[in-house]
Amino acid sequence: MEFKLIELTGSNDVEVIAHAIRTVDPDAKIDVDVNAMTVRVESWLMAEEFLIAFTEAGYDVKITKG
Repeated sequence: MEFKLIELTGSNDVEVIAHAIRTVDPDAKIDVDVNAMTVRVESWLMAEEFLIAFTEAGYDVKITKG
């Protein structure tokens, strides 16, 4: 699945995003592309289950690939 970040919040975005994703699925594989402002996640969970984690971490995202 893939998410598009609306904006970044600071210099430690990759770590904050990875932590937020792992609160939902500790085994998820995460690839954050800061330049493209995308986050790819490999998980058995549905994409919608990660939206709250992004919001709680301070990021506004939209699902681009479920």
